[in-house]
Amino acid sequence: MKTPKNPRNIVIIDDVPPEANAMLQALYSRSPKSVTEHLAQIKERGADKFMSIYYVEYGHKSIGDCGTTSIFVEQVSMLVAKAVQDWPLYSGQEASTRYLDMASQDVLNPIGSVEGEEIQDAWMAFYVHALEELVPVLKLRFPIQKGQKEGVYEKAIKARAFDIARGFLPAGATTLAAWHTNLRQASDHLKEMRHHPLAEVREVADAVTNELKAKYKSSFLHKEYPEQEAYLDKSMSKFAYFDDPSIKAFSYRSRLDLEGLSVHQNLLAERPAKSELHNRFRQYGDIVFSFPLDFGSYRDLQRQRSAVQEMPLLTTRYGFFPWYLEQLPETLRAEAEALIKTQEARIAKLVDANGAPVADEVKQYYTAMGYTVTVKMSCSLPSAVYIAELRSANTVHPTLRVEAQRMGDAIAECVPGIAMHHDRSPGIWNIKRGAQDIVRVA
Repeated sequence: MKTPKNPRNIVIIDDVPPEANAMLQALYSRSPKSVTEHLAQIKERGADKFMSIYYVEYGHKSIGDCGTTSIFVEQVSMLVAKAVQDWPLYSGQEASTRYLDMASQDVLNPIGSVEGEEIQDAWMAFYVHALEELVPVLKLRFPIQKGQKEGVYEKAIKARAFDIARGFLPAGATTLAAWHTNLRQASDHLKEMRHHPLAEVREVADAVTNELKAKYKSSFLHKEYPEQEAYLDKSMSKFAYFDDPSIKAFSYRSRLDLEGLSVHQNLLAERPAKSELHNRFRQYGDIVFSFPLDFGSYRDLQRQRSAVQEMPLLTTRYGFFPWYLEQLPETLRAEAEALIKTQEARIAKLVDANGAPVADEVKQYYTAMGYTVTVKMSCSLPSAVYIAELRSANTVHPTLRVEAQRMGDAIAECVPGIAMHHDRSPGIWNIKRGAQDIVRVA
């Protein structure tokens, strides 16, 4: 066998700026030289000099796919965090209302009225009160067992209390979100966000765009065209939020090609637990799931970006999700029910500085996350199986877990002979929640 003149070479590079990294990759399409030669130039001349030499009007967005950056958006409303995450290729994390005490977080009041502030203060006051009442009640309901570590148990009890109390947090409460993305996806998503119906989302989009332009001058030179901007505006007015009063219970609609799937019956039937279906199964269609869910748990579900999800509009019209009230001790439940009745009346009457009724999109800031929203999601078969099995685990929030179990059952009905491994066990107390933590190691 003839020895090749250029032996196989593997190089891993993760210590150069995003734009330079993108250009290193793009040069393969125009030069047969090894990346090590270009990398040497970066080290010799610096990344800025390298970019000034090699950057050209390439004309392909794909270069932007090759450079990544991490964007941290802090002290924004829950609604902004959801808008940032409402993107098929979103990667990142957000402050968890299931593990963190949100009592000290600011709450944004976009209409600026005393009435709006009082509504939000009332939700936050009950949130704090509920946490205080729930911890001792939960310890009686779920006493520590022999052999359990006290520290893990205490965290699990607090996590359960947060699971319940988070239903009373207004969506205007501030949070922190991280977004790791490539430069192309950042540009494309920010274009949409700049046409979002919420002013706060538009403001954040502009601020992030300006920061990226300042940091990556070669990658954010895109021109804006009036006709394209008008079309984006029209699209966002249609797709920013979803609300369907006809969704009153779990339902699904299969659009799967069962004949095509039958060719792979052995792969469907023999799939072991924790093994994902091959992504090629996406070609056989999807399943559309619809169900009512509380907004708090929708925030968790939205992480599954393999599905096409509609962003639900948070309103009071479908009522407070029953599970949250069912978890409260009797006296506290009565207080919650009285508060909910009062708050709904006040939210309905909100007006802006000009005395005009506040739009439903803006009323979300004053609405608690325990309210029911309408959910619709389209999942390819691999996506549906993954979500059903992951979100049916007994550490998942109970309101979401039930819907994931139903998804798993629906998949089994849709696809004859498929092996499903979703957790169908009834909801139980699980101390594992106390161990699902990120801790500093001394």
